[in-house]
Amino acid sequence: MTLAPFVRIVAQGKGRARAMTLDEAQDAMSVILQGKAAPEAVGALLMVLRLRGEEPQEIAGFTAALRAHTKGQLPAADLDWPSYAAGRSRGAPLYLLAARLVAQTGVRISMHGHNAYQNMAIQPDDIRALAGPQVRYDPLAELCPEAFSLLDLRRDLGLRSCINTVLRMWNPAQAPATVQGVFHPSYRSLQAQAAEILGQKTLSIIKGGGGEFERHPSKDIICFGLRKGQHIQEKAPAILSQTRRLHEESTRIDPRALWQGTLRDPFAEATVTGTAALALWTLDPNLTLNAAQGHANALWLDRTMDEGIYA
Repeated sequence: MTLAPFVRIVAQGKGRARAMTLDEAQDAMSVILQGKAAPEAVGALLMVLRLRGEEPQEIAGFTAALRAHTKGQLPAADLDWPSYAAGRSRGAPLYLLAARLVAQTGVRISMHGHNAYQNMAIQPDDIRALAGPQVRYDPLAELCPEAFSLLDLRRDLGLRSCINTVLRMWNPAQAPATVQGVFHPSYRSLQAQAAEILGQKTLSIIKGGGGEFERHPSKDIICFGLRKGQHIQEKAPAILSQTRRLHEESTRIDPRALWQGTLRDPFAEATVTGTAALALWTLDPNLTLNAAQGHANALWLDRTMDEGIYA
């Protein structure tokens, strides 16, 4: 089977082209992942979808194919935490400290990603050292080389594609709960709709720093997602009144020093605890946002500081 029938569906012309169904999208991605598609056809399909706009059932179909392709590769986890942002606005990866904080409660976190397009300084070993020994981190290139090749087409095409969205939806550890960050607000609803199609029950999506699941503590945050399979939109009020950008170039934060307590920065600490609170709120349906923030604040004060942060 080739990719030609699927390219024809989405690109045959005004008034005749249409979106793929869930099954068609799943079949198309299966052809790609099995190496049966010509590279020209892959590029054509991805760029047509970018130009036209992504549809929930297409994202769900692509994601279902990727899940089937990689099923059983990772141990079970409680929380899926994709990390695929590497934008120019990306500063210190404080979301890794938030994941570390949550993991110290015994939550099994599966983090997977690729962060090298515009930030070559952060490597897998750096991520593992900051996220800590209780967070599992798998680089995309090792976890699924075929998916990495699709993401890496950005180098040749010069544009992101729907693969960025699919990878956030992937959840390779089949965790019951997921947190996701997006750069463009419209993707919050898109990803929630795709997750519903896939049968996911628990999901939180925010417009996060650089596209990561990392909240701005001085802004109200609207959380999209699912609880018990039902769509939610809930506002998390600002934690601080300070007005500033999330990552100021003039204010460089050393996350290791912040964790160890040799650096005190209330804004950075609120970024960590605020992000951790949203993850805790996602995991526990009985927590309110206020209670989750209080729990995160207590965890920060009682954090274990000597677990390989300098590894």
